[in-house]
Amino acid sequence: MTLSLSGDHIQVMNAHAERTYPEECCGLMLGTVEGDTDSSIRVVIELYPVENSWNQQVAADLHDQSSSKDRRYAIAPEDMLKAMRYTRSHRLDIIGIYHSHPDHPAVPSECDRRLAWQHYSYSIISVQQGKATEFYSWSLDVNHQFQPEVILQDTCHRYIAFS
Repeated sequence: MTLSLSGDHIQVMNAHAERTYPEECCGLMLGTVEGDTDSSIRVVIELYPVENSWNQQVAADLHDQSSSKDRRYAIAPEDMLKAMRYTRSHRLDIIGIYHSHPDHPAVPSECDRRLAWQHYSYSIISVQQGKATEFYSWSLDVNHQFQPEVILQDTCHRYIAFS
């Protein structure tokens, strides 16, 4: 799988991750999917940053009581619904989710894998002591295991970030 995005997109995600440190940030990547299933390219057109809505209720629902916003993220259902409405009206799709790992590598955790959905890109920004240091993207294979994605950095994409 391949993810295509601009340097501006990466800068915005890095800035979002640094701004929310030491908590995890999260947001949606909106765009299109080009090609067939086996060799498709997910093209990021816009970013849709959202607030990390991880709280005690989410933790209880997921049987993850020991975690907090510095180790977990959640996207509120109302944020997903707003993004879905936006993508429909602009002929885009939600093609992925990004989030940060404060003081941890940009590698998916077991929780990331357990809660991930097929057919999405999962981009992770590592933030070490408040500075974004790594950016990697992952997708699930048929065995529900994360595999690294090829990242194509392009300068031609439209850039809009919501807040």
